[in-house]
Amino acid sequence: MRPITLLLPASFLALAACGDPTMTANTTADGFLEEVPPNVAMLAAPDQNLQMVQLRPDGCYWYLYEGPVETLMVPLRAESGGKICT
Repeated sequence: MRPITLLLPASFLALAACGDPTMTANTTADGFLEEVPPNVAMLAAPDQNLQMVQLRPDGCYWYLYEGPVETLMVPLRAESGGKICT
């Protein structure tokens, strides 16, 4: 058997491992999760907008903070203060 015949299926398998983790969740057109996973909602500290959450390529959850002066994406934090990531 020629080495190229074995190399081709292996390369497809390697490329499949490079998938985008954000594509596995159901998202809206602007990239926000349709539903925050229950375990993430339980971990999240109060006073964070769980209606506008994104799972970013870094594997962490970010939410839309709408303050009196600015609106920006910030990491979703647990009550202990740490980021919530997959």
